[in-house]
This record gives sequence, structure tokens and C-alpha cells, in this order.
Amino acid sequence: MARYTGSVCKLCRREKQKLFLKGSKCFSEKCIVEKKNYPPGQHGLSRRSKFSEYGVQLREKQKVKRIYGLLETQFHNNFEKANKQKGVTGENLIKLLERRFDNVIYRLGFAPSRKSARQLIRHRHLLINDQIVDIPSYIISPGDVIKVREKSKTLDLIHNSLKRTKDNVYSWLTIDKASLTGTFLQVPERVDVPLNANEQLIVELYSK
Repeated sequence: MARYTGSVCKLCRREKQKLFLKGSKCFSEKCIVEKKNYPPGQHGLSRRSKFSEYGVQLREKQKVKRIYGLLETQFHNNFEKANKQKGVTGENLIKLLERRFDNVIYRLGFAPSRKSARQLIRHRHLLINDQIVDIPSYIISPGDVIKVREKSKTLDLIHNSLKRTKDNVYSWLTIDKASLTGTFLQVPERVDVPLNANEQLIVELYSK
């Protein structure tokens, strides 16, 4: 399966904001965006910053796609699913992305980034309703209980990540750090999702 193997810090610089792709480093003084808040490359400082309408829409799509760690085909497939659902397409898209297994693991605090969450899932460290699920794109449903496997409860990555996470930050999730268990209570409303993005621009881009 294809995947991005370049520097994720360059992705943050390209969008001129933190996308929180490297876990704890994003919260430290080592974050490159703090030092170089301009696009990467030879002409990063001199590159014109004014975009056309299409350019603005494209940048918004690229930003959201990179935040959730999806490739173009994956992201477009999610958009098509959201477009077929009742309601506002843009909000449906964000709700779908928030329900991805890797994103829920990240939100619960079991991993410092979505990329790390995908590794935990692929290596079969996590259970959904007591069943092993190793598909990062699996869509979590209300009432699903996510657990760390018994033999994986000593992983430093999980415990170090949880130390930086406050209890029950999100209204649609609950977490029990002692048992390393989390519950997905309900599909979040768009206003509750901490995502600095204008999803309507994405809808306009794909509607052309």
C-alpha cells in the first residue's frame, strides 16, 4: 500500500500551521513551524502567498487530508460516503474521519499521533469489543469499547502518551487509564471537533 515517507514537518510548513503529526515534538520548542513558518523549498520565503479560489479550496483539502493522515484516494472515498449521507456533506465528512479507528485511538490518548495509532493497530495491540481489529480505517460505532490487549499493556509508547493526556477531554469519549479502556459514546457534532478547518471549501472543490 502506498504511503507518504517524506518529512512530515514539511507538510506543516506547507500549510503554515501545526498539523500535530509528530506527537510531543509538536508541543516543544523543537517544532520546526515555530522557527520556519513559511513553505519549504528554495523559494519558500519569496513564494507568493495569494491564492486563487481554487488554490484556497485545494489548500484546505490538503490540510485536512494531512491532519488525518490519508492519501488522496482514501480521502476522496470518505467524501463520497459523506456525500451520500443525509445532512451537510462537509460535517458528515469530518464526522466520518473522526470515527476512524486510528483517529479514535489518538483522541483517547493511547498514541501521541495518528501515525503512531496506525502502527499500534497494524501490530494488533488493540481490541474493539474484545475482538482484534488491525484496520486503521475501521469505522467506530457508538457503544464500541476499545481496549489495549493484555500483553500490550506494558508498552512505553502508550503510557508516555497517556501521561500527556487529560481524562475525558472529549464529550463523545470516555477513558479509564487504569484499565487502558475507552468507550466511543456517540458520533461527535462538528462544533465539538477541535479542527481548525473550513470543510465547506472541500465540498466546493469536489463539486466542480
